[in-house]
Amino acid sequence: MLAIGSKAPDFSLLDKDSKEVRLSDFKGHKVILYFYPKDNTSGCTRQACMYRDLYQSFKDKDAIVIGISKDSIKSHQNFASKYELPFILLSDPEHKVLELYDVYKEKKLYGKVSLGTVRSTYVIDEDGKIIYAKEKVKPDLDAKEVLESI
Repeated sequence: MLAIGSKAPDFSLLDKDSKEVRLSDFKGHKVILYFYPKDNTSGCTRQACMYRDLYQSFKDKDAIVIGISKDSIKSHQNFASKYELPFILLSDPEHKVLELYDVYKEKKLYGKVSLGTVRSTYVIDEDGKIIYAKEKVKPDLDAKEVLESI
């Protein structure tokens, strides 16, 4: 993971509406970047719905919530619509940002080794510095833990 206190690398990805979104667009706000493996899977859905349910609390703290996965824009559209997700979902099919943030790694599932997204969360402060970094977050606790940390 990237170190707490380091500058968060800027990036540009497309959101579910095919609009370009840059991290630097949110300077002056806290940004929660949560990286997850796949739309519409049980853990990822629970995690997204928890961010949805706490979304107003994040807004009250002037924090922007951004979910990033390697899913397509179309997949994000369906996922956001199905679960009424009010926050930004970014598509990283070439896993450039996933790699930049050191969350695309070797994983083991049932003894099989493959490359994939490790469920991880970063919080970036108003000046673009990482103030929170956690790997292998639990889908049901992540949003609550992040909210308490800010």
